[in-house]
Amino acid sequence: MSRRFRIPHTLVLLFAIMAVALVATWLLPQGSFQQEPNAAGRMMVVPGSYQVHEERVWLSPTALFTTVPRALADAQAIIFFLLIVGGAISVLRATGMIDAVLGRLLKLIGHSPAMLIVFGTSVFAAGSATLGVSTEYIPFAVVLISLCVAMRMDAMTAMGVMICGYGVGYGIAWTNPYTVMVAQGVAGLPPTSGWEYRLALFLPFVAVTVHHIWRYASKVAANPAASLVADVESARHAAASEYPALDRRRWLVLLITVAGLVAMVYGIARHGWYLTELGAIWLAVAMAAGLVGGLGASETAKQFGIGASELAVVALLVGFARSIGMILEDGQVLHTIVHGASMPLAAMGQELSAVGMLVLQTLMNLFIPSGSGQAFATMPIMAPLADVVGLERQVAVLAFQFGDGLSNIIIPTNIVLMAILGVAGIPYDRWVRFVAPLFLKLLVLAAASLVVAVWIGYA
Repeated sequence: MSRRFRIPHTLVLLFAIMAVALVATWLLPQGSFQQEPNAAGRMMVVPGSYQVHEERVWLSPTALFTTVPRALADAQAIIFFLLIVGGAISVLRATGMIDAVLGRLLKLIGHSPAMLIVFGTSVFAAGSATLGVSTEYIPFAVVLISLCVAMRMDAMTAMGVMICGYGVGYGIAWTNPYTVMVAQGVAGLPPTSGWEYRLALFLPFVAVTVHHIWRYASKVAANPAASLVADVESARHAAASEYPALDRRRWLVLLITVAGLVAMVYGIARHGWYLTELGAIWLAVAMAAGLVGGLGASETAKQFGIGASELAVVALLVGFARSIGMILEDGQVLHTIVHGASMPLAAMGQELSAVGMLVLQTLMNLFIPSGSGQAFATMPIMAPLADVVGLERQVAVLAFQFGDGLSNIIIPTNIVLMAILGVAGIPYDRWVRFVAPLFLKLLVLAAASLVVAVWIGYA
């Protein structure tokens, strides 16, 4: 009797993509664009300057192994942030505060899973659309999963709310400083210009997302065996049968946690804080919560260590995902891919060019998952190309936003996606089964939105 085929572990899938990237460095022409500093001192690609290198760089097969430690070092900021967050969440849970708050929330909205899905997706989308929040959502994963499980849904539903909300927010971003403002700066457009049309897109994109999540959640609620992660041990998160009281100690722990969240939002908005500062906030929250919550210094340290250790595999996923882009960079084919993919657009009409830009930017996000990095690499080409085909540059920026943001919910090189799935214990192949139909729906809606943008002269 033949054994049933099983999708390999996510680390295996990422390693396989690394191998494909390595082979690409052997087969594709190696070349690069000239780069010049802009007014802000950032290096920008010079359109039309792509040249094939005369001398070829050959990466040894050993690069598959030597790149991983380098990638782990390159992604150390997010890795250490994850470990600190994991430790902090473990401390908060040990105080009983999280379960106590969940008990209260269930009394308020336990009768309406739809309310949680609509409200949660909208909040995550709005946070990403305005402040560019992504990594900062990771600490909420455990709480959201627990809440969904208690409401007879599953971990997949919870991650659909969080990850898809975050992806939609990036796709229709109004003031995201990491994507839309960078891309507009590269394209020579006023910062946040055109926000009215992107704001109008918020409702239809969120509505499509909510409908997809709600249909799945309804099936799971009616039949738990219909869950895509019903047989996945790591994704089983049991709901508590009884919840502890929200007593004085737990209220103080909750206040400390809220104060940390407020400080995080304020620091991001006003001072440009990122992972180093945010990690420091969560470390302080863990220490204060452990002491106020009655754990004592030693137990706080023990719980912190347990929580951090549980995210070791997640840290490895981040490193392997970063390794893919690093191999393409080392093999000098990243600019070749950008150049080759952009050439056919010049021969299309306006509407098809806009949709073609969406396809190109979506493909580019697989190789350059950083929003700002992709903006610096592709917008110097897309903006002049828009001029050539008679498109407004604002349309080119919108195509970049759709391609970068929406694909964040599915591409395995997105370290934020892989980190959140790792925290939730959801295998990547199961996530793809859930999100692929939604991704296609959102791409169709994005293409239609771009065609409308061309018709109305979106500028």
